[in-house]
Amino acid sequence: MFAAEIYMHRFLLSSPVRTLNPEEADWFYTPVYTTCDLTPNGLPLPFKSPRMMRSAIQLISSNWPYWNRTEGADHFFIVPHDFGACFHYQEEKAIERGILPLLQRATLVQTFGQRNHVCLKDGSITIPPYAPPQKMQAHLIPPNTPRSIFVYFRGLFYDVGNDPEGGYYARGARASVWENFKDNPLFDISTEHPTTYYEDMQRAIFCLCPLGWAPWSPRLVEAVIFGCIPVIIADDIVLPFADAIPWEEIGVFVAEKDVPKLDTILTSIPTEVILRKQRLLANPSMKQAMLFPQPPQSRDAFHQILNGLARKLPHDRSTFLKPGEKILNWTAGPVGDLKPW
Repeated sequence: MFAAEIYMHRFLLSSPVRTLNPEEADWFYTPVYTTCDLTPNGLPLPFKSPRMMRSAIQLISSNWPYWNRTEGADHFFIVPHDFGACFHYQEEKAIERGILPLLQRATLVQTFGQRNHVCLKDGSITIPPYAPPQKMQAHLIPPNTPRSIFVYFRGLFYDVGNDPEGGYYARGARASVWENFKDNPLFDISTEHPTTYYEDMQRAIFCLCPLGWAPWSPRLVEAVIFGCIPVIIADDIVLPFADAIPWEEIGVFVAEKDVPKLDTILTSIPTEVILRKQRLLANPSMKQAMLFPQPPQSRDAFHQILNGLARKLPHDRSTFLKPGEKILNWTAGPVGDLKPW
């Protein structure tokens, strides 16, 4: 789900928007692959990412003049970690660390989006997490299959390893789903991840998309692709590509504090509203905007990112520094982050 960084790089290598002449460029892109630093069992290891990012910026600022002209204001980076360029999966620690100071002027393209949060700065572009298009395509079932499951969810309710006392993971929202609805026949919820997971989503009317460590998850992409109405439980979430996807019209938003009333909220939605949401979800352009397909297709997530970058043009005068002007503080941030990569 963190692979957007790699696929965006591949896309740009063969995209007609790429120029090999830096004087023609509106934007500069540096692939850093911070999300490829993994634990032995394949989980992201964001703690060294600031050092990796600093080293990359040090390299491009010493080898070419373009970073120094703007201190990164015409550069963009893909940062698909849980809390973007705060580089930590636990919110408290991410907030404490803050966005890497060297990225203060750059545009960040990130999966994390939450209003009034230190890990989302103005001007960032919020994107969907990566979900494998070919794999999802292979699990499609006939579109007229009846939706016999009312509410569907597969995933963790507690993260005992990282949150042994409970209540911190998902701000308690997932635990509340389990405690309140584990025995409710309308709710097909479990920690088991069956081989029929994708097929089951296509048989469901509502798919729960609660926050985990961060507000976003691949379930949002999966729900849209499989025509299952996303039930978004993540207060103040900023959703991807709001200009291309009418989230309020296709989804249901439930406040974290209202999780115990989830059954009442969902059963009281009129049938005509459900059908309207399902019709909108069936629109191929809605699905296309959530995917990073190989090869790329018009109006897909790659092109939505380009649209977001194009809307920030032309760069205004404040983008370019005066001779000798310096804004960034290269020694700011936690001491551990200053070590070379």
